[in-house]
Amino acid sequence: MSASTRSGPQLSRGEFGLLVLGLLHRRDMYGYEIVAELRRSTEGAIDLPEGTVYPALRRLEREGLASGYWVEAPGAAPRRRYYKLTQAGEHALATGMDDWHRFKVAADAVLGQ
Repeated sequence: MSASTRSGPQLSRGEFGLLVLGLLHRRDMYGYEIVAELRRSTEGAIDLPEGTVYPALRRLEREGLASGYWVEAPGAAPRRRYYKLTQAGEHALATGMDDWHRFKVAADAVLGQ
């Protein structure tokens, strides 16, 4: 595969959800803040459109892994919906991190790392 046709690894919905849970474990965040923090903490390796995070947050909320609440912004700024982890989200994060670690160890063994 030539360098011009290579796109690199892609995140699945579950992997993206795990990353969002990981960020929410650090602190409560709103949608755009999550996108910006993913970009910052991965040095741009994960740079998603802002609209990508909102369906994921709604899914995590439906699944009971995160809960949202509104915060009024100062001045005339619109209010923001912040999200925080639930106990089920904490458990899903721990399980997902274990699964990810096993996958990484296996992939590293195959790739000679």
